[in-house]
Amino acid sequence: MSSHHIVREKQEPALLVLSMDTFDEEMLGQLLEWSPTVICSTGTAEKLDASGIKIDWIISDGDSGDLQSDVKVMPSGGDNAAGAALKYLVTHNYPAVNVITDVLDLKDFLFYADKINLVIFRERQKIYPVNSGFSKWKPAGEFIEVLSHPSGLQISGLEATSTNRYKTTHDGFFTLQFEQPFLFIAEDIA
Repeated sequence: MSSHHIVREKQEPALLVLSMDTFDEEMLGQLLEWSPTVICSTGTAEKLDASGIKIDWIISDGDSGDLQSDVKVMPSGGDNAAGAALKYLVTHNYPAVNVITDVLDLKDFLFYADKINLVIFRERQKIYPVNSGFSKWKPAGEFIEVLSHPSGLQISGLEATSTNRYKTTHDGFFTLQFEQPFLFIAEDIA
């Protein structure tokens, strides 16, 4: 009898690869572990193909070329690559997506922050939206950065190290309270 788990489509977060010049290959392997739907920009398709990674969708308004068989083309429809992919994922009821990018422009993700569980990986950071009252356990000395401009920000379990950058003061929970619907925060990852 096999000990393999059966993974149903859309059970795991989709993977959107916008650019990956600064992304760790071991982390990429972890994100691919459960065979997610892989969507990429035309600029990253060749890199993924060269690494032997199966691509499901390429975001392109032209011909995607013949990199792999069974690759579908997702027209951008006037959106940038992030917008086209997120619109598709939300429309097709994907519950979550991991995004890999070298350049972060939060405005590309604001509209979708409350529509899909969104985690963005950039260099050595994991970025995601949180609601007011967000609380998470972290060991002492971990760094958290608030990427949005918070209104009425109140923190506990954190001390400021510079503008919008904080360090956990002890092993335990830190909490963020603020006035807007959500903020994007970044955690440093090893």
